[in-house]
Amino acid sequence: VPKKLVTTVSGCADDAVAGLVACNPGLRLLQGHRVVLRGDLLAIRGRVALLSGGGSGHEPAHAGYVGKGMLTGVVAGAVFASPSVGSVLAAIRAVAQAGAAGILLIVKNYTGDRLNFGMALERARAEGTDVRMVVVGDDCAFATPGKAGRRGICGTVLIHKVAGALAEAGASLDEIEKKVIAAAKVMGTLGLSLSPCSIPGSKPSFQLAEDEMELGLGIHGEAGVRRMKVLPADKAVETMLKHMTDPSNASHLSLTPGSSVVLVVNNLGGLSCLELGIVAGAAVRCLENRGIRIARALVGSFMTALEMAGVSLTLMLVDEELVRLIDAKTTAMAWPNIVAGPATTQREEVPGPTEAPRKLQEETGTGPGTARVQRVLQRVCSTLLDMQDKLNELDRGAGDGDCGHTHARAAQAIQEWMRSRPPPAAPAQLLSALADVLLEQMGGSSGVLYGLFLTAAAQSLRGHSGFPAWADAMDAGIEAMQRSVLGAVESQFPLGLPIPSEFPCILHRYGGAAPGDRTMLDSLFAATQTLHSLRNPGADLLQVLAAAVQSAEAAAEATRHMEAGAGRASYIRSSRLEQPDPGAVAVAAVLGAVLE
Repeated sequence: VPKKLVTTVSGCADDAVAGLVACNPGLRLLQGHRVVLRGDLLAIRGRVALLSGGGSGHEPAHAGYVGKGMLTGVVAGAVFASPSVGSVLAAIRAVAQAGAAGILLIVKNYTGDRLNFGMALERARAEGTDVRMVVVGDDCAFATPGKAGRRGICGTVLIHKVAGALAEAGASLDEIEKKVIAAAKVMGTLGLSLSPCSIPGSKPSFQLAEDEMELGLGIHGEAGVRRMKVLPADKAVETMLKHMTDPSNASHLSLTPGSSVVLVVNNLGGLSCLELGIVAGAAVRCLENRGIRIARALVGSFMTALEMAGVSLTLMLVDEELVRLIDAKTTAMAWPNIVAGPATTQREEVPGPTEAPRKLQEETGTGPGTARVQRVLQRVCSTLLDMQDKLNELDRGAGDGDCGHTHARAAQAIQEWMRSRPPPAAPAQLLSALADVLLEQMGGSSGVLYGLFLTAAAQSLRGHSGFPAWADAMDAGIEAMQRSVLGAVESQFPLGLPIPSEFPCILHRYGGAAPGDRTMLDSLFAATQTLHSLRNPGADLLQVLAAAVQSAEAAAEATRHMEAGAGRASYIRSSRLEQPDPGAVAVAAVLGAVLE
């Protein structure tokens, strides 16, 4: 396990945010949440507020971009894990109560971020808040982007800047949203790495040979599109720009001679400043050779992947208005305070001096008894805690290796909840309460998916009892997990909130997984099909549940041979997914613990 300079592994995200706020007078923490807000929050009254965020480990993104002229606030998750719905909703409420004239959520295109920010958006809308969401997907790595779409990476920072300048100038929510979406469509990013990264307390997410580099990897250590021998910096930059602009690549950025761009040369965390400068110079030369004008060049650490030794290049096609927005003043500490002007390798040199003389010089109801509920939940929690390392190991093959940490967080949250109050005995009440705990504290994609399942199952159980009701509840939960929210045929959110079809955000799905996509849903769906037997007269609960556990375990094992269709694993070639899906394994283990 690589060494990290942290106080504690579990508290590193909180400590990093606290340190940033302590050193920046213009920032404040939101009490009870890992949320950073502008210190002059009342100054946004009558203006549009901008919120963003995501997992920690990408510093200075996103808290470094909070300030006048950029973001109003940021919600930070644990390392490489999406923030919880509860924290996102708290941030929305805070800026709404400060008098914001509408709120725009700027979200990177990762399943967990879409789920958590999306769920918070729906809850805030139900409270009457005017809040919208734009999902940024700027990754140019994949020639044929899959179901999950293009990943959101460093280009998101340029979107923060454009939106922030518009908001500071008093633009309306409609205008900001329209211009941000347009800007996101003319932007592309590609990464290149010499080394992996590792979340504190865990092993590296992948390995590279001493003479290898990887093209197109993600900011959580997800695999890229090609491994190749280490190239000189200029050849590596040429390879990156060629891939980014290749018309045969469906996610390419169209560049023609005479185009004007903003260039971002981003340190992924562990590259030396010396190397970064070499890459920046090579990028400017390569673009100039293509007849491209570099209106502005930003070089530094903008969105990192912990200690990954690598670089990403971002290009945004710009006109005079976009350049003015990029140049607009901001107090955000991570935005570079540089002289505005184009980048070029043709600068006139200062003439050499003449020689002088040499001298030295950071509901109550019926149901199982409370004691039985506590025993079952304790068994589930102890099972998940015991499996933490195993789930992390399985997850390393699919990306960041935090599945065990995420489920352990859920187990600890449930244990703390049971210590604070007796769990409800009534099934509907119990499942609803568990959903709230997981939505508030689990984080990641799993937290929202479990929350969706339990919320829908609880609603199905209200006013119903008996074995068939449980089969119906399982069906309701599965349906909620699969249901598309925006940009799909359904017009009802799982919680019953109508979604206007004309919603002007980028079309997307918050979850969107289906059986066969190599996710936790595979195990849950298999178990649910078996639990349909509870509808048969005289069904034996333990026998049916035992069969359901066997079905779930078999389905989890079957994911070993599936090609991922959703989540982070969908970015990885099936030949490199040699283990069963960790989410599916976790679901089977939970059901097994319930049976025990």
